[in-house]
Amino acid sequence: MYIMNGFSQNSYYLVTGTYTNGKSEGIYIHEFDLKTGDAKQLNVVKGIKNPSYLAVSPDEKFVYAVSEQNNAGNGGKVYAYSFNKAAANLEEISSQPSGGDDPCYISVDKTGNWVVAGNYSSGSLKAMRVKNGILQEDTRIIRHTGSGINKERQEKPHVHCTYFSTNNKYVYVPDLGIDKVMIYGFNSNNGDLRNIGSASVEPGSGPRHIIIHPGGKYAYLMEEIKGRVSVFSVNGQTGMLNKIQTVSAAADGFTGDMGSADIHISRDGKFLYASNRGDANDIAIFSVDPLNGKLKKIGNQPVLGIAPRNFTLDPTEKFLLVANMKSDEIVIFKRDTRTGKLTDSGKRISVPTPVCLRWIAK
Repeated sequence: MYIMNGFSQNSYYLVTGTYTNGKSEGIYIHEFDLKTGDAKQLNVVKGIKNPSYLAVSPDEKFVYAVSEQNNAGNGGKVYAYSFNKAAANLEEISSQPSGGDDPCYISVDKTGNWVVAGNYSSGSLKAMRVKNGILQEDTRIIRHTGSGINKERQEKPHVHCTYFSTNNKYVYVPDLGIDKVMIYGFNSNNGDLRNIGSASVEPGSGPRHIIIHPGGKYAYLMEEIKGRVSVFSVNGQTGMLNKIQTVSAAADGFTGDMGSADIHISRDGKFLYASNRGDANDIAIFSVDPLNGKLKKIGNQPVLGIAPRNFTLDPTEKFLLVANMKSDEIVIFKRDTRTGKLTDSGKRISVPTPVCLRWIAK
């Protein structure tokens, strides 16, 4: 039986966001067995278009989903759901405009009182107050400016992530279009976001997702276009980032398109994983130096599917689940917690165009 933080249980809910412009009907809810890696579909939440990214409130009572669309130039939306654990179902309780076109990321602050959505096509982010899970109309919208050297991908700003710092005082916003991680001071009392600086990467890199080491001292940035991970030291007092390393996420000898996407780190801080789409279709595996946070490549695990958009470590971290968007399947890997390496469990979850994977305790 799995035991963590004083409770024990054998299964969790797995909540999956998707694109609905194909066979998908919305947000899928499965029961996932933490011992065996087996999954059983319980519900599908319909009535939302392209719920491509999800966030769960700290108390796990609410789920927030972007509706990734531009609605003929009128922007996307953000939906709030209450999660009924007994029925294993999401019940819509509110929605608000996302403040721009094609929202692709959403996060909840540590208090659970604010959500911030990032709009890819508009290069903007929007903070929304939450009361009892309900999105309020008061908003704070920030729009980035600028462009990059890749004229096809970086013709304008493209916000791709809104990530709260460990201490909840800062929001890190990678922008693929301007090759920067914008850094905002965050006031959890009123939701104020104030730009306090930025961290730049090599031109044409295309920053996408960022995570912070469990110890809070290091940050890791996935660069979509160049397929690399940049490592930063984090100043906990100022929120500033200082780049200390950049490593390729490509397998040795690989020369094709990377299209890198997601990035996660194990709870013990020892291993980092990064997904590559494009021609690669694999997960890069790194060990993390405990003394300086730097990465060392262990290898690349093929995802046994196409376009690994997002992926997740299960609550036991004995499994790693990959959302292979273009092969309509979540592939489940066994994870060696000692070496960090992955092996195919042989288990699959059939979900049309899966994108985002989230966990909720039963």
